Amino acid sequence: MNTGPASPWIAPSILSADFARLGAEVDAVLGAGADLVHFDVMDNHYVPNLTIGPLVCEALRRHGVQAPIDVHLMVRPVDRIVPDFAKAGATYITFHPEASEHVDRTIGLIREHGCRPGLVFNPATPLDWLDYTIDALDMILLMSVNPGFGGQAFIPGVLPKIAQARARIAASGRAIRLEVDGGIKPDNIGAVAAAGADTFVAGSAIFGSGDYAATIARMRREIEGVRCG
Repeated sequence: MNTGPASPWIAPSILSADFARLGAEVDAVLGAGADLVHFDVMDNHYVPNLTIGPLVCEALRRHGVQAPIDVHLMVRPVDRIVPDFAKAGATYITFHPEASEHVDRTIGLIREHGCRPGLVFNPATPLDWLDYTIDALDMILLMSVNPGFGGQAFIPGVLPKIAQARARIAASGRAIRLEVDGGIKPDNIGAVAAAGADTFVAGSAIFGSGDYAATIARMRREIEGVRCG
């Protein structure tokens, strides 16, 4: 099996969208070429911020959003909220292993509810959890900022970690998405792709731009420039 980077996916984070017109915002970024919708779910406990819950996911599905929804849980405990997001229409559900009492059980719970499970690693969290879980995952999400707030600067020290995660995926022989979240912009997305990522979360870089389609197109050109080079 080819376990190199898959077809690149751009994942706008709705944390940076205009919530007064969220349905229209999501329609706009998908129409501009985005591949999936990224949810940053924060509980003011595991991270120092409070954002959105399953009702927002359900509302977007009712609005007519058909694209995959990628739910990143920054919550503790994890298991209580998993069934609610699955019922609301989540596609991927990723969580931080240190926020779960029983990581393998949480991964199984996500899959049992019809979603694709993934683990999330903060900048200083080692990848060792993958020694015991990679065969059960569909996504690995590496944070390139410390979680809790949008608009932070990318941490360059995460680049070697992306390469390490890509090597682990290759060794596993499985098709696992490798996602990076935090400070992704057109001027650094090429380096992130070169390190081995195939899924790119961008919030303020897209929603804060004047032209969603132009920004996403530039991101794709930067990614393809690395892949073709």
